[in-house]
Amino acid sequence: MKLIAKWTLLVILSFGLAASLEWLGLPAGLLLGPMIIAILFAVNGHALKSSRPLFIFAQGIVGVMIASNLPLTVFSEIYMDWSAFLFGTMATFIASSLLGWSLARSGLLPGTTAIWGSSPGGATLMTLMCESYGADMRLVAFMQYMRVLGCVASASLVAMYLGVPSSMHSAFEFPELASWMTAVPAIIFAYVASALGVRFNLPGGGILLPMVVGIIIKFFLPISLTLPLPVLALSYSIIGWGIGFRFSTETLQHAARAFPRVLGSVILLIFICAGVGAILTVATGIDLLTALLATSPGGLDAIAIIATSTDVNVPFVLAMQTSRYLVVAFAAPVLARSLSARSNMA
Repeated sequence: MKLIAKWTLLVILSFGLAASLEWLGLPAGLLLGPMIIAILFAVNGHALKSSRPLFIFAQGIVGVMIASNLPLTVFSEIYMDWSAFLFGTMATFIASSLLGWSLARSGLLPGTTAIWGSSPGGATLMTLMCESYGADMRLVAFMQYMRVLGCVASASLVAMYLGVPSSMHSAFEFPELASWMTAVPAIIFAYVASALGVRFNLPGGGILLPMVVGIIIKFFLPISLTLPLPVLALSYSIIGWGIGFRFSTETLQHAARAFPRVLGSVILLIFICAGVGAILTVATGIDLLTALLATSPGGLDAIAIIATSTDVNVPFVLAMQTSRYLVVAFAAPVLARSLSARSNMA
């Protein structure tokens, strides 16, 4: 009965905080709410044991969600203006990699944590993949979502300064609830693909295999991978709890010590990316806000929310963000191993 009471309280508090964060327009509220509550439970000695199979299945759901939300026009947009996309994507990626390497050399964060935590975009993906490469998932989550919040705040302020209306609350629209019967194939696919990814020992396979195969299905097969909101909300909660329960008082103390350096790194990356956006404006003639949103190192979903609520070139923003997201997803593991080895040798 005590265990049931703990889980009941966890669920009520988690969904209450998640709903509050979503209402305020903060990004990833459905994930951050449960994660924050789970951290509070854990550091107060009330951590609950989360199910590893459910955690992996939830990763599969997120992978399918990423694939289903990838715009079909992304590759045509990139092809039409490939030089701008190459410059914007690689400049942002290189800047974040150098900042991650600098943090890794400082010894402030263990293993490859600094490199994964500094990867621009794909906060949830980076958090879930990093553990397979020796990083501390808890600290990576701390770094990633600090950057996302910083990017959302700065992008919203810039939009207001330029006189472009931007309302996170009014812009946030949940997708329509798909029929449960229609969603069954996508749910089964997420379960099978995530299980195979882990079964074959693919690094980050629980989320990466469903995402990659899902992208292939989306572009080449007439199969819907749309998932209803309750499934996504529950999956985000399971992931949030799984991460949050790993925290301890020592982890929070470590995060507090790293906070000033991480915050400085986030601010510097935002300014560097803003400079890249300004160069794109001069070189291509695209408006400044579109360029700033396209090069922002915040999460794809959060930037998409701002872009769709302002008067900007939305396809350009989403295509740039998606191209960098894909580069980060496939290059981050190689980069983490390489930069970590160089840091250790130094």
